[in-house]
Amino acid sequence: MKNIVFLKLIIFLLISSALMTSCGPFKYKKVDARDIPTRGEDRVKKNIEEGRAFRLQDTLGGKKGGTFDFASSNELWRASLDTIDFMPLISASYSGGTIITDWYSEQNSNESVKISIRFLTNEIRADALDIKVFKKVCSKPNQCVTTETGNNLIRELKRNILRKAAVYEKENQLKRGKKFHKDAQSDIFAKDERVKN
Repeated sequence: MKNIVFLKLIIFLLISSALMTSCGPFKYKKVDARDIPTRGEDRVKKNIEEGRAFRLQDTLGGKKGGTFDFASSNELWRASLDTIDFMPLISASYSGGTIITDWYSEQNSNESVKISIRFLTNEIRADALDIKVFKKVCSKPNQCVTTETGNNLIRELKRNILRKAAVYEKENQLKRGKKFHKDAQSDIFAKDERVKN
C-alpha cells in the first residue's frame, strides 16, 4: 500500500514539474518604479487603459460569455464610438464587431438616419470598416420610406473615424513608451489620404 502511494506521489511530481518547465522561461521586463502608480486603483486603471487587465468576477460567472473589458484599447472601435456619440445606440458588440445606431433626426424633421458599422479588421485602414447609412422619410405618421443612402456621408464618417483612430494609436504608442517614428506617422497620413480619394 505504501509503495502505491509513493509511486503516485512520484508520478504527480514528475507530471507537475514537466508542466511547469513546458511553459518556458519567465521573461521579466525592466520597469522604472517612477512609472508605476502607487495607489492600487491607479494601477488598475492604467492596466485597463493599456489592455492588460481583466476582471476576475466577470470570468468566474459575474457576466455571461461574449463580453470583453478591453474594447477601449482598440483605437478603431474607440474612434467609431466617439464619431457617432451624438446618436443613440441599439447595439454595440465588440465581440461581434458591429455598432448599430437607432434612428436619429433633428427636431421637427420628417427625415431620420440610421448608421451601421461593421469592423472587418482591427488595422487602421480604409477597408477596415463597412459602413451603411439608411435614411427614413415619413410623409405622414406610419407612412415611411426607408432607403440605403449616403455615399458622401459614408466617406466623411470613414475619414473622421480613421483620423481619430490614428490619433489614438499615436497616443497609445507614446503611453506605452514606444517611439512614434516618422515612418509610422507617414503611414497614418497615407491611410488618411487613401480614405479621402
